[in-house]
Amino acid sequence: MHELDASPSQTVLIVDDDADILASVSYALKQAGYHVLTADNGEDGLALVKTNQPDLAILDMMMPKRSGFLVIEALREEYTDPIHIIMMTANEGNRHQSYAELLGVADYLHKPVAIDTLVARVNQLLA
Repeated sequence: MHELDASPSQTVLIVDDDADILASVSYALKQAGYHVLTADNGEDGLALVKTNQPDLAILDMMMPKRSGFLVIEALREEYTDPIHIIMMTANEGNRHQSYAELLGVADYLHKPVAIDTLVARVNQLLA
């Protein structure tokens, strides 16, 4: 788990087991003025939600310790006012996207995701 030094009012949590994605998305969102938290697995991501209450979470679907779906299910059970969630995945299956939509994700993006597209979507959701 890592917390980057930023002090804006809105916090974005990024949970992905790919270190390159964590680094690039974190950098871009920090440059856009967000406070950024990162975790490389679902368990650590859930712990960060509980201690930091981010405004938005960007989750990978397939991760160690707890998948993005299991993280979303836990968040939906625990919080009555759910945070915005963007799910990113390299999986092309429609079944997974349908389940993500059923769980109420704000967006479902296929990797590779253009960083400017992701930042624009975060800006829209947190506007």
